[in-house]
Amino acid sequence: MFQIKAVIAPSVKESIALVALIVAIVSASLIRFGAVPHIPILIAILLLIGYGLVKRVPYVELERGLVQGAGAGMSAVFLFFFIGILISAWMMSGTIPTLIYAGFSLITPLFFFAIVFIITSIVGLSIGSSLTTVATVGVAFIGMASVLDVSLAITAGAIVSGAFFGDKMSPVSDTTNLASSIVGVDLFVHIRNMGWTTIPAFLISLVIFAILSPEAAATDAARIDAFQQGLLATGSIHWYAIIPLVVLILMTIYKVPAMMTLAISSVVAIALSYVHQIYPVSDVFSIIFSGYVSETGFADVDALLSRGGMESMFFTIGLVLLSLSMGGLLFTLGIVQTLLAKIENLLSKAGSVIAAAAMTAVGINVLIGEQYLSILLTGQAFQGSFEKLGLTPKNLSRVMEDAGTVVNPLVPWSVCGIFITTTLGVSTLSYLPFALFCLLSPILTVIFGYTGKTLTYRKAD
Repeated sequence: MFQIKAVIAPSVKESIALVALIVAIVSASLIRFGAVPHIPILIAILLLIGYGLVKRVPYVELERGLVQGAGAGMSAVFLFFFIGILISAWMMSGTIPTLIYAGFSLITPLFFFAIVFIITSIVGLSIGSSLTTVATVGVAFIGMASVLDVSLAITAGAIVSGAFFGDKMSPVSDTTNLASSIVGVDLFVHIRNMGWTTIPAFLISLVIFAILSPEAAATDAARIDAFQQGLLATGSIHWYAIIPLVVLILMTIYKVPAMMTLAISSVVAIALSYVHQIYPVSDVFSIIFSGYVSETGFADVDALLSRGGMESMFFTIGLVLLSLSMGGLLFTLGIVQTLLAKIENLLSKAGSVIAAAAMTAVGINVLIGEQYLSILLTGQAFQGSFEKLGLTPKNLSRVMEDAGTVVNPLVPWSVCGIFITTTLGVSTLSYLPFALFCLLSPILTVIFGYTGKTLTYRKAD
């Protein structure tokens, strides 16, 4: 994106005013009127086009900026299609139901908060969606916490921490794929590199949740058993169901490109599904496109497992293309370059660039409340700065997730914050101090930036 050349050089005041207006439009639309982000972003695009025309920029140049911006996300678009297919295929083979069933088998009376954190992490990794994890197993754990008379705030913090750990590290997560694609990093290289900050954040969170857990309690076995019985009712819980996951891991180790890895794992999963269920070919095509539909009769289980398909990615793909198009206009009109030039003297070291990128991601979450935009705009704005310092793109993609993906649930008026508060019945400010993983991730990424630990640089030619 930083390769898009500016056709004009706006003043700093004009650039700040335009960015502030865009933030106001998007924020008001999302927070005040509950709009999906596509509409305010489209309005912002029209605003930028209007500004360009007033500045006598030829319309063909503005259109070229739109197309160049959107073009930067085409690799992500194709990955999203294959993610939708993989989720459907893993549902058919029983891979995801089996992983979730195994997670619930870990429940014990001791270390309740730590176990909640571990299981939501497993579920989040399996399905790649933090909000789905919160809305299903998260609701079950809040019910258990109420019965056990333990802190709902800490329980909610453990749920959010685990769900967003899974969302951040899952190869089927749209935010994970978006962050890697936007800066041109292989998906699994991105995931491995995130481990440097994510694993310490996970372990520290786990220890603190174990310390905070009540000494002993009689877990609500009926709730756990109901979930497990519902999963068994799918007829998909089998030892061999983990084979598609093993295939994915092995192909990752051997550095097979992400798209091929997802495609091959999907084919293996579909083939395995015929061991326990014969699907007509027409049904396979329908599931791949529209998603898997669970019909066990257990409402919570059906809500958890009914997902996937290429169609499920259309919302995200539309948002990505619109956001990148807006970014293309911001670069074409020289707005981003003007703002970065103002602070360029502060971005002369790796630590300061990483801190600035992290604060930008956090700031977009706070001001706009939108997770995808925090990733997209941060990636667009700082690619050039990381390039100048010789930092490889995977450093930036890690920061985008450490300070973008996991911060959104900590903002009361954000998309994730509102959803989680409504779903769990625990206010954002109540669970915020206990969403340990989400709090630690941006802190660790900034610390590692200033110390230089785990940073990678381009090799000199």
